[in-house]
Amino acid sequence: MRRFLDERIHEYNEQATGLVDGRFLTVREIDADGEIVGAATGWTYGGCAYVDVLWVRADSRHAGVGTRLLDAFEAESAACGCGRIALSTHSFQAPAFYAARGYVEVGRTPGYPRGHDHIHLLRRFTA
Repeated sequence: MRRFLDERIHEYNEQATGLVDGRFLTVREIDADGEIVGAATGWTYGGCAYVDVLWVRADSRHAGVGTRLLDAFEAESAACGCGRIALSTHSFQAPAFYAARGYVEVGRTPGYPRGHDHIHLLRRFTA
């Protein structure tokens, strides 16, 4: 259902803006056993990219996996002509990780979820 809804919104956005360069983007890291260690998914559209989900398996955190995934996502985005990437994280997740990589807070939803904040970040770069 998620993919279906994403495709319908994408179709509407193309009709509304005339921008038809959008595509879904996924990068992943696999271990020697063929198991997923981490992955990032999102999309590119209109010279921008969005990281919808970036996840790293618990036993592989703090080992450079997130950095490699974000590097790969950024490289793919730049190859598609994107000059900025947006994403959101929660205050209990990885805001410091993204800030260290040049992502800047552009908005915040306080109390989402209760006791925490939902933080909206942006990084501009040369495509």
